[in-house]
Amino acid sequence: MAWVLLSLCSALLLGLYDLAKKHAVRENAVLPVLFYGVLTSALAWLPFLIWSQLHPSSFPHLSFRVDPIDGVNHALLFAKSALVGASWIFGYFALKHLPLSIAAPIRATAPIWTILLAVLFLGEAPNNRQWLGIGIVLAAFYAFSFVGRREGIDFRRNKWVGFMIVATLFGACSALYDKYLLQTRSLSPPTVQAWFSIYLVVVMLPFYLAWKKGLWPRSTFTWRWSIPLVGLLLLVADFFYFTAIADPDALISVISPIRRASVVVTFIGGIVLYKEQNFRPKAVCILALLVGILLLYLN
Repeated sequence: MAWVLLSLCSALLLGLYDLAKKHAVRENAVLPVLFYGVLTSALAWLPFLIWSQLHPSSFPHLSFRVDPIDGVNHALLFAKSALVGASWIFGYFALKHLPLSIAAPIRATAPIWTILLAVLFLGEAPNNRQWLGIGIVLAAFYAFSFVGRREGIDFRRNKWVGFMIVATLFGACSALYDKYLLQTRSLSPPTVQAWFSIYLVVVMLPFYLAWKKGLWPRSTFTWRWSIPLVGLLLLVADFFYFTAIADPDALISVISPIRRASVVVTFIGGIVLYKEQNFRPKAVCILALLVGILLLYLN
């Protein structure tokens, strides 16, 4: 199953993306970091977009060719960008204020919400083993709340935990929307990714300009090399991800759990690079989380 391998590649890159994102937002203004990251992705796709529109017959490979689409599909892709933009705004602010080894596992619960939504709206039916996996993931998430208290993080009262949960829910909705765009609407992966990247700049621009004009108290912005790296890592991770979903045999309820295995890369990086504490109990929770994710994957 090629789409499984593509999903695993995406998971590895997502882990590296989270590490770069933490470096970019740590003690830094969030909105300009987010804006310049999405701008990097859009600029990377812009030459392919222009070439595809002006000389489609001369384009060398279909993997990067952006197909012409009608107004309805443009509107759907703009909605995709708005959904992801909302998820990222909540997620970036949460990541700035939470330890990476807490934030990443919260985000890793996204498969639960994706599966539940897929059951409700797409008719996908998890088996008993997958329901067991959902229970284990929920138990691991609950255990993380106790570990978080050692670092002064009350999961019930900490607003940044709430921000990350909201970001995760938006992300789960986005995963289902991706399946609709790529399988039901039959849009090609490069078409989705290119226009999504362009429209994401449009979505984020008003927030960036409002920050720049100082419409609210703001943090100082410092340019870092990790900011464009965030955009580039996500671009490649999403390329693998969209290509996987476009496979007619692919199941979003399987792809989503596989991608969340990126938490292993993020967890190790948080300990090695950012010297985060309480790694032993967190490791136990993440091991349980991965067992749950594996059960979600099994048919």
